[in-house]
Amino acid sequence: MASFLQQTVKALKSSYPWTTTPLIVGAPMRIISGPALAVAISSAGGLGFIGPGAQPTDLEPALLEAKAMLSESSLPPPSPSGVLPIGVGFQTWAGDLTVASSAIKTCKPAAAWLFAPRHGQPELDTWTRALRAASPQTQIWIQVASVADALAAAHSAAPPDVLVLQGADAGGHSLTQGAGLTTLVPEAFDALAAAGAGPAASLPLIAAGGILDGRGVGAALVLGASGAAMGTRFLGAREARITAGYRRHVLTASDGGQNTVRTQLYNHLRGTMDWPAGFDARGLANRSWWDNVAGVPFERNRELHEEARKLGDAAWGPEGRMATYAGTGVGLVREVMGAGEIVGEVREGARRAVGGLKGGLEGV
Repeated sequence: MASFLQQTVKALKSSYPWTTTPLIVGAPMRIISGPALAVAISSAGGLGFIGPGAQPTDLEPALLEAKAMLSESSLPPPSPSGVLPIGVGFQTWAGDLTVASSAIKTCKPAAAWLFAPRHGQPELDTWTRALRAASPQTQIWIQVASVADALAAAHSAAPPDVLVLQGADAGGHSLTQGAGLTTLVPEAFDALAAAGAGPAASLPLIAAGGILDGRGVGAALVLGASGAAMGTRFLGAREARITAGYRRHVLTASDGGQNTVRTQLYNHLRGTMDWPAGFDARGLANRSWWDNVAGVPFERNRELHEEARKLGDAAWGPEGRMATYAGTGVGLVREVMGAGEIVGEVREGARRAVGGLKGGLEGV
């Protein structure tokens, strides 16, 4: 495993030369991960991703905004090929490939993260080919939540450059049925290694889902990942596009294994009924959830949800009704910090955790 980790870490460093090891990635949360958050994460030696936005047409303006910010950041200017030191994310089931390809061609982000196909790996292959044709320098990341999907991506006709393994503790959307990182990453690592030579055996793995601090990143590296992605932790970043009420709910929450739920209820209450089969989302329980459990009819629950929209920040919280998507580690988000501060703190924490573990075991 050590030689594989060294190989893949070097590959990631070569592809993203501004980054610092261990690689800390900002997940492309749909609306919350905007240009300011992505640029701040990359400026701190991580890799920040812009989310897909509310509409497919939101992406190119966000990339152009990020490009302007990058000209004033501490990052070196784009390479001669013009690649931007940030990534973008897509939920392919809800995306527009023509619009996405145009934005990628114009702005050339360093990576494109693909997630949630309606039609499985063939849909991801179609997106991969199109985005590579639009910008050959843009690397393709594919997010999966099962060993079977990891193997399908790695052995596909258009394999990704990086594979994101999302564990069941993640906030937001994922497969309804999944495993935690402590089993998902090692099993996927072994299954891919068993493939022998070729792309499947050399794919860098990024762990996601339930990673909030340096201890989590250190654990991910030990499990076989080459870096770690965080979403919930960056809900506490100053640069996140998040309402004060949403953020307050996150900062005051604890015991996420008990106080978050997996459901499509929050999607359905706001009228999003067409997520692909097999997906749901993890968020903090609130009054909408408890009324649903108590048997309040859906139509009445939706009426109350619409009334709550008018309350501003009071619409979020345990007695609120608006969705607060967050992972089981939400209790580890305790304060608002700059995204760069978060990246630095987590990176140093990971180094201490791994070094301390080694020192603590020697001579025992």
